[in-house]
Amino acid sequence: MKTFIHDDFLLHSEMARFLYHHHASKMPIFDYHCHIPPGDIASDRQYSNLTQLWLAGDHYKWRAMRTNGVNEKYCTGNASDWEKFEKWAETVPFTLRNPLYHWTHMELKRFFGIDKLLNPETAREIWETCNEKLNTPGYSVRNLIRMANVHTICTTDDPTDSLEHHRSIRESGFEVRVLPAWRPDRAMNVEDPETFTAYVDSLAEVSDTDIRSFGDFMEALDKRHQFFHDQGCRLSDHGLETAYADDFEEGEIETIFTIVRDGGHLAPDEIRKFKSCMLYEFGIMDHRRGWVQQYHLGALRNNNTRLFKAIGPDTGFDSIGDFELARPLSKMLDKLDAENRLARTILYNLNPRDNELIATMTGNFQDGSVAGKMQFGAAWWFLDQKDGMEKQIQTLSNLGLLSRFIGMLTDSRSFLSYVRHEYFRRTLCNLLGQDVERGEIPDDPDWLGKVVENICFYNARNYLNFP
Repeated sequence: MKTFIHDDFLLHSEMARFLYHHHASKMPIFDYHCHIPPGDIASDRQYSNLTQLWLAGDHYKWRAMRTNGVNEKYCTGNASDWEKFEKWAETVPFTLRNPLYHWTHMELKRFFGIDKLLNPETAREIWETCNEKLNTPGYSVRNLIRMANVHTICTTDDPTDSLEHHRSIRESGFEVRVLPAWRPDRAMNVEDPETFTAYVDSLAEVSDTDIRSFGDFMEALDKRHQFFHDQGCRLSDHGLETAYADDFEEGEIETIFTIVRDGGHLAPDEIRKFKSCMLYEFGIMDHRRGWVQQYHLGALRNNNTRLFKAIGPDTGFDSIGDFELARPLSKMLDKLDAENRLARTILYNLNPRDNELIATMTGNFQDGSVAGKMQFGAAWWFLDQKDGMEKQIQTLSNLGLLSRFIGMLTDSRSFLSYVRHEYFRRTLCNLLGQDVERGEIPDDPDWLGKVVENICFYNARNYLNFP
C-alpha cells in the first residue's frame, strides 16, 4: 500500500496549500535547538544501516515499542540491528494516530523516496533499499543535512566540552553553520554530592582554575562561558523541573558549596537556594555577552527507578510534571529585569495546562527593546505533535504576537528529524488557511506569505543574530 504522505498532506484549503508550497516549503531550516552529535558532522559519518541512523538513541520509538510488547533487548539491548528494525516495523502499524506514524513515513519519503507504508511485509525491502543508499557518499551526515535545506544548527553542549568538533566543522568549510549551545545543568545538580564533586573537578581541569570556593567555581564557569562565546555560541539552555527563585545570601551559597564539596547532603531548601543562585548568575552571564537564554520547563525525569539503574537516563522513562511554576518563574525573571539584566528569553512548556501561563508570563517582560524579546517557545517533547503545535499556536495567537514567533526546532538526536519542521510548517499554514476560509483574517496572500516565511525562518535568524 502506498503511503498517505502526498504533496498536500495536512493542507485542507486552497490558501493553506498556497502558503505552504509558495512560501513555507522554500524556507531553509534554522534548527536552533537539537541534540545531534557534532562529532558525526565533523567526521561526516556514514551510517551503515537504518537502525544506527534511525533507532539508536530514539526514546520516542523505544517507548512505543515497549508499549507494543517489545522486549528491551530490541530497544536498548544486544539484538542485531536488523532484529531491532524488524521489531520497529512490527510496531509502526500500531502507532496509528501517534505522531510517530506521520514522522516515520515522512522521513522515509523525504530522505529515501519510499512511498510505501512500513510494516512487517515491507520491512525487508525498505531495510535493504535504505541501507543501499546509506552506503553511498550522497547519504553521509553532511549530505543528509544538505538534503533538508538546513541553514544553521545549534547543538547542546556542557560547559566542560572542548568544542573540538565545532572547530573542526568550521575549519572544514562546511557551508551549514553548526554552533554550540551552553547547557550548564550539571553545574546545578547538587542533589548528588559525589557526582557534583566529580563535575567540579572536571570543570577545574578544563578551565585551569583551582576551585576551592564558590567564587572560584563561578570564575571557572565564566571562563568557559567566554570560551563558548569565542567559539560562536550565543545561546544557553536549561532543562528544569521548574524555575528557582528562592532568596539567598552570598554567605549561604558559599556554605552550601562547601558542604557539597565535602560530600555532605543538603536540605531541600538549601538545594533550591543553590539552584536559584546559579540561575541568577547564569542569567547575568548571558545578558552581559548578549546571548539568548532558553528554559525547558516541566519534565519529570527518570520515573522508572529499576530501568534507570539498568540502562540510564534519556531512554524513555520521563513524563510531564505538574510543578508550581508561575510564582517562581515570575520572581526569577523579575529579579533580572529589575536590574536591567534580563536577556532575550525563550520559555518552553511541557504541561499543556500551563500554555496560557507561559504565554502571559512572556508578556510581563516585553520591554520594546527587541521584537518578541520574550518568546513562548515551540511545542516541546510530548507536545511537538499536530495537536500540541496547534494549541501552542492558538495560545500564542490569543495572548501574544504569532507574527513574531521564532518557530520550530527538532529537539532531536536524529539527522532525519528535520521533517518536524515540515510538519510544523504544514500545521501552521493549515491553521492560517482555515482562518481565511472562515473569514476571520484577511484573504491577503502577500502579507500571510510574509508572516509564514518570517515564522519559518527569518524571525529566528534575526532574533538570534549569530555572528
